[in-house]
Amino acid sequence: MGVSPILAGGQVVLICDQQHDSFAAAFSQADGKQVWKTPRPEAVSGHSTPIVYRPQGAGVQGAGIQIIAPGSFRLDAYDLASGKSVWWVNGLAPEMKSVPVLDGDTIYINGYNSSFNDPGRHVEIPSFADGRAKYDINHDGALQQSELPEGPMRLFFPFEDTDHDGKLDEAEWKTFQAVMAAENGLLALRAGGGGDMTPTALRWKYQSKVPQLPSALLYRGVIYMINDGGILTTIDPANGQPLKQGRLRGAVDKYYASPVAGDGKVFFVGNSGVVTIMKAGPDREILSVGELDDECFATPAIADGRVYIRTRGMLYCFGL
Repeated sequence: MGVSPILAGGQVVLICDQQHDSFAAAFSQADGKQVWKTPRPEAVSGHSTPIVYRPQGAGVQGAGIQIIAPGSFRLDAYDLASGKSVWWVNGLAPEMKSVPVLDGDTIYINGYNSSFNDPGRHVEIPSFADGRAKYDINHDGALQQSELPEGPMRLFFPFEDTDHDGKLDEAEWKTFQAVMAAENGLLALRAGGGGDMTPTALRWKYQSKVPQLPSALLYRGVIYMINDGGILTTIDPANGQPLKQGRLRGAVDKYYASPVAGDGKVFFVGNSGVVTIMKAGPDREILSVGELDDECFATPAIADGRVYIRTRGMLYCFGL
């Protein structure tokens, strides 16, 4: 379970995405009783914590408030009062881990599944009937890992064998096709509407060096996106055009933690505990680089003029 609960309008909302029977649910803050539960049949894996969206006219106590929840292949906006999916957008990566960023009526969300989901790297997966005719050596009507050719079909077999019976049936194969056909990317989506908003919601899409784990950050008119390998891309939120791309000077590392910002500075923490403070803005001026000498995979928290960083063995507090 990689999703944090959120609190909105007196309800605690939790997204539970898993290989089978994924759902969204809300519970009363007062007594813990379930208020609603909505199936998410498209979601087969995911760890994205949702956010709250208040369309124009939404009330403080829940009326009209929506929960923006990214999942496998699509993003849903659930009505907080009823749990109904009010609108949705297709085109997301198969496994979402990042937290959406909301700015006015625009949602920024990044998703990455594998290098085979990058533009120009897609591998065509045949239909189940064609795959069975070509690879089903023992003629049992299913496809086993040893029967498949070297490459993505064999490599990703353990993830697609969701019932763990050692073979892929037609339903599992179709999910695998959808996974391999999806695209990595940072998407800018127009929030709001009703029903399927896929045809009109996309404002732009950026698809180079997209992170799997760290969420994007929007601060003072610049999007900061650092991928797992430590490549930082700064992007113009108006049009999705990159401003600069490259590694953080003096802080070559892997990154799981998302960047955070405050006091005109952007903070990055690498897996080895290297902390980089950058002056906010497109110029990427590095103010300092320090070492905590401990592994860190958690996103820092900023509150009341202080930065809190949790490493494997310690909790640090620094003044801004």
